Amino acid sequence: MKPNLLVILIDDLRFDETSASGHPYMKTPNIDRLAHEGAQFLNAFHTTPLCSPNRASILTGQYASRHGIIDNVGRDAMSHRLANYHLELKRLGYETAHIGKWHMGNDASPRPGYDHWLSFRGQGKIVHPVLWENGAEHGVEGYVTDILSQRAVEYVRRKRDQPFALFLAHKAVHPDVQQKQDGTIDVATMQGYVLPARHRDLYKGKTYPMRPSVLPLDEVLKQKPAWKEVFALRTDPSARPFLEALHVGTQEEPRQRAAMMASVDEGVGSILEALEEKGELDRTCIVFLGDNGFFFGEHGLGAERRFPYEEGIRTAFFVRYPKRIEPGIRVREMILALDIAPTMIELAGGVPGKHIQGSSLVPLMGGKAAAWRKSFLAEYYNESAWPWIVGMSYKAVRTERHKLVHWIHKEGVDELYDLERDPYEISNVIADPAYARVRAELGDELRRLVPESIGL
Repeated sequence: MKPNLLVILIDDLRFDETSASGHPYMKTPNIDRLAHEGAQFLNAFHTTPLCSPNRASILTGQYASRHGIIDNVGRDAMSHRLANYHLELKRLGYETAHIGKWHMGNDASPRPGYDHWLSFRGQGKIVHPVLWENGAEHGVEGYVTDILSQRAVEYVRRKRDQPFALFLAHKAVHPDVQQKQDGTIDVATMQGYVLPARHRDLYKGKTYPMRPSVLPLDEVLKQKPAWKEVFALRTDPSARPFLEALHVGTQEEPRQRAAMMASVDEGVGSILEALEEKGELDRTCIVFLGDNGFFFGEHGLGAERRFPYEEGIRTAFFVRYPKRIEPGIRVREMILALDIAPTMIELAGGVPGKHIQGSSLVPLMGGKAAAWRKSFLAEYYNESAWPWIVGMSYKAVRTERHKLVHWIHKEGVDELYDLERDPYEISNVIADPAYARVRAELGDELRRLVPESIGL
């Protein structure tokens, strides 16, 4: 019997924002259950750590350079033509559903590949959202996380004669903002993190310890000169407020995000309960992850996610599926968000097409794969909608030990890190003669991963 397939995607989730993945005070018992009763992938990454591109990568199994959703601009028409893995699942006999944030364009209407569709325009609203549901848009009273979880439970409980594939995409833990068609945020509408009344004071007084890479900007620039112009623009009143580094000692942002995750965790618990009531929990493969990382002041970056440092590209990644996964395994191979599409297709009994660049995780579910990737590409495309980060396009290659960051539009400011000796990416060793061979090898590997010329 084919398994049900459930992906739960959290917006802007850091790699450590569950208790299973190391948060110092957050409690997520239902999410943790997925890790403890399944597999925890310890080295899971995003290839473009930005909402729209990475969502497209998850759904297509492709890098942004192939699927074409390279930024957060409202690419409505293109997002209707994605080679979404749910199209293949339908051909394999699945009933398919999308519930929640789509964010590839501001159009809320149904995309191809889904039998059941519930979504909202762009970023949506945290309180009293307007949902596209049952063929039209209408307002719904309540807190959006609770509403989406409730709709997911209702969907899971339906009677059906075929397996289902549900993609549940929460708005949490993203702040409440409205997005314009050009991808920019309407600053006048920003309300920040919005908590339900029951969690408003959750974790009050708790402290999130800052990582060693939270440093003064002058210290950051000694190792990362590519950021000089961007940091200089912080004195401009019109500069994007998101780039303001989190001040050391400020604890409200981590606390509010942790409190927002409480409602996500409650929703996961209600979904697990519904599956158990139907007797379908153990025949459902459940994947949990974030859509990009987030910075708490590391490397001078606050309220950001786009950039190739570990806080931006890492994700928590849990998979529960007892028919293939022994409980509590910890997988150390490097996996990517774009591995989800081929995994879902293989579990459904299909064969991933040659257009898919990710690799199925099925071999890793039963232990070590015979061969697995030793490197991957991370890429980001300049966004003209944000003039204060113009010129920050990059191609980066990460191996199990090293990372090379090549800034496409800048000369002489590339970065190289030895992640074994320097896991927080504080010391750029690009000019160290001792790393000359490593630099050359990583340059060759980056050219292999990026066929077109990148001027490296």
